[in-house]
Amino acid sequence: MENKNYTQVINITPELKSRIDELISHYPADKRKSALLPVLHEVQDAHDNWLSADLMAKVAEILEITPIEVFEVVTFYTMYNQKPMGKYMFEFCLTSCCSLRGAEDMLEYACEKLGIQPGGTTEDGMFSVVGVQCLGACGYAPMMQLGDFYKEHLTPAQIDQIIEDCKAGKIILHDK
Repeated sequence: MENKNYTQVINITPELKSRIDELISHYPADKRKSALLPVLHEVQDAHDNWLSADLMAKVAEILEITPIEVFEVVTFYTMYNQKPMGKYMFEFCLTSCCSLRGAEDMLEYACEKLGIQPGGTTEDGMFSVVGVQCLGACGYAPMMQLGDFYKEHLTPAQIDQIIEDCKAGKIILHDK
């Protein structure tokens, strides 16, 4: 899925706009930019877990900042996606603690099981596997994040079970 121009339908529903306005209300009127991180989370969640350049520009418009200010944040944090991702995104922590305890092996195993490369998405759009920086769970390595949940002390057997549970619809990513 690399080097493609992805298009995305921008749909700022009344419900989403209300949620964005509520988030902005937590900050001084002249500091709307302070709401950028939570607004990006809401907007990404409402747009199939990714943010196109056009959607980033829309966020900039809403927050009354420049598009480059949004782009700088989206490209800095691994929690924001700039291309379509799978419904289930396996985010493996690859910092030193996790790497020393086998995280890279678990990432490679998941990619092999799903027939994709790191950073890739399965053809059916069901799974993506990415390496990320510290998820703050060093004592539970190797670990990955799946939606809002950590999967810890990973083994190949656990990864197999997680994949099967996802395919069977047993894993719910958000409680929204």
